[in-house]
Amino acid sequence: MPGLESYLDSLEERLARTVASHPGLVAAVGNEALAAGGKRLRPVLVFLASPADREPSLAAGVAVELVHMATLVHDDLIDRAHFRRGKAAAWSVYGAEAARATGDYLFARAFAELSATGDSRAVAILAHATLCLARGEALQRTQTHDPATTVDAYLERCALKTGKLFEAACRLGGGSGEYGLALGVAFQIADDVLDCSGATIETGKIAGTDLRDGTPTLPLLLAAQRDGVVRRALAGDPLALSNGGTLLRVAATGALERAREVALDYARRARACLNGELYRSELEELTHAVVNRER
Repeated sequence: MPGLESYLDSLEERLARTVASHPGLVAAVGNEALAAGGKRLRPVLVFLASPADREPSLAAGVAVELVHMATLVHDDLIDRAHFRRGKAAAWSVYGAEAARATGDYLFARAFAELSATGDSRAVAILAHATLCLARGEALQRTQTHDPATTVDAYLERCALKTGKLFEAACRLGGGSGEYGLALGVAFQIADDVLDCSGATIETGKIAGTDLRDGTPTLPLLLAAQRDGVVRRALAGDPLALSNGGTLLRVAATGALERAREVALDYARRARACLNGELYRSELEELTHAVVNRER
């Protein structure tokens, strides 16, 4: 669409510049995280949510992407995940302290970019989203290895860990936060389905990570309700986890299809929030794309 390519080109240049602004180890590690790429979906939301009478904020796009990058670096450290987007995670190469410092640095650079605009409302929006990310991570810790986690508790975690930053991106652009929140939940559910079904070469991570880590995602929770082996594996039973066919058992319960229906419902909710946006058709298409993606 008109202007998006130019916006994303400028975004990449500014991301590189702000990450490199304080040379040293954390900047080098941050640059590797930046070079790993990504969908840049949150900055795209900033652009698409911007009204016709307002120039899409580059600072906001940079800030939400830096916060997202920071959470990935920290999440990999917390989860001891060895790979991210098909490449070695920062902590596994540089160590835990360097990864922790890099995540902190990226958070700091995000708020430096946004505060330089002088827009205190924008800073407050991103600060609230960042707080929600931390709350979501804490909630995930309490739910780990708990197959009795309710679907509502899982959806609350999705809203905090993913939906709130999508919401913030839309609000920073000037659009509907409700759309962003629903889209984020749909995105996370689709991501969790891919963890149970996607090939490593497509997703960039090893399938079944959530099951091995004991993270109760929607497809795993739905499968655990019908299959005792899946339930024990999710609870951390080493014998059940050693069963090489556990993911096949998840699929056999129909949990992947049922979880995807929930993702589609959230995508419909997102579309229902749209009303007169400049890029309404593109925002509608995005709700389909996040659910139907393969990576």
